[in-house]
Amino acid sequence: MSVDQTDPPSGAEAPLYRRVLLKISGEALMGDQGYGLHPPTVTRVAARIAELRKTGVELALVVGGGNIFRGLSNSAAGMERSSADHMGMLATVMNALALEGALRAAGVAARTMSAIPMPTVCESFSAAGARRHLEAGVVTIFAAGTGNPYFTTDTAATLRALESGCDALWKATQVDGVYDSDPKTNPDAQRYAEVDYTEVLLKDLKVMDAAAIALARDNKLPVVVFALEAPEGFTPILYGRGRYTLVRPG
Repeated sequence: MSVDQTDPPSGAEAPLYRRVLLKISGEALMGDQGYGLHPPTVTRVAARIAELRKTGVELALVVGGGNIFRGLSNSAAGMERSSADHMGMLATVMNALALEGALRAAGVAARTMSAIPMPTVCESFSAAGARRHLEAGVVTIFAAGTGNPYFTTDTAATLRALESGCDALWKATQVDGVYDSDPKTNPDAQRYAEVDYTEVLLKDLKVMDAAAIALARDNKLPVVVFALEAPEGFTPILYGRGRYTLVRPG
């Protein structure tokens, strides 16, 4: 069997993770546009998530808001940081609702939970409620970051992964793992198969912000970094296949 297969393996082989939080950037949903949502791209991402869900893995999501906030950046220029951050949080709610709709259209049960209460739009976040949804097989999308300014969606994803009892945080990026330098500008950049949190911080490898890495390290949460547009999809990672970097405790 190819190590890059997209179908889960047959037989007794068990997945590496029972419950996963998948972090996707908002920019991943804008396609080749300058900003905003690109419906065919949203549908394609939802199809990959639906394929992964078919394995039985319990799946949570955090999606950024950069695709929408990029279009508002001129309006936010000179604005107080906390106000600009709240605009970014609301952008993540819009993206979460778009993904929720696309997942439901693909036949996948999905639910958005927001750190900022907005009961007429979506459910408010609670750790107990999130765990109930995940146990019921509902893809649970955590929106509005932590609900507080000055925290990135990477930190929010790490926090939500821990609160909801996830076995790992998967971060989908534009490249197929963590490199010792930028592979887009350095053709000799080397990809790590595995790296520990301490090395990430010491070498400033730009996996996630330092607060997110420290939180993951202190709670021994594995982080898997891979390419969103990997031809084989997300599913092989569940069985230790495909191209990715595992960030692990030292």
